[in-house]
Amino acid sequence: MSKQVHSREVRKAALERLAERGVTVQDIAEIVFLMQSPYHPQLTMEPCIASVHAVLEKREIQHAILVGVELDILAEKGLLSEPLQSIIASDEGLFGCDETLAIGSVFGYGSIAVTTFGHLDKQKIGIIRKLDNKASGRVHTFLDDLVASVAANASSRMAHRLRDEQEAEMDAKAQAQQTLDNTDEQAG
Repeated sequence: MSKQVHSREVRKAALERLAERGVTVQDIAEIVFLMQSPYHPQLTMEPCIASVHAVLEKREIQHAILVGVELDILAEKGLLSEPLQSIIASDEGLFGCDETLAIGSVFGYGSIAVTTFGHLDKQKIGIIRKLDNKASGRVHTFLDDLVASVAANASSRMAHRLRDEQEAEMDAKAQAQQTLDNTDEQAG
């Protein structure tokens, strides 16, 4: 009988794999900031970091990180069978399984996440560019796309939350104005 793995262990393992491969929450949050700051000039890094943490709480994201990083590590060590070993080790252009794994977790965060993922996959912003650089000798075929996925999800999550905050502020102002108008009517 197989043992059920507690979600705490899965989360810890996923965060450890990111750290072992040189990726921090801060790195991902910087991408989120770059994606959202043009729309929200007062944005700071703090909510970007919080949004990345929230995305990393999702089991589906954790599972994708564990699977993708494991395949990268196995390819780096030359432990996969051919031709998969060569395909992953070279990050072959027509190999789309890395993007498929990453985009699977993007769909839960809506169209903003999907389009942001596509943008990040092509533009290779921030840590994604560093991971995509094959000169390091490390294999990050899956990880660069997984980081793009987390950043896209956190960016989408943030876009929706910031809109909710704007609308709540507008509603509060409208309510305050209505209260003033009612007070004026009663006084007059």
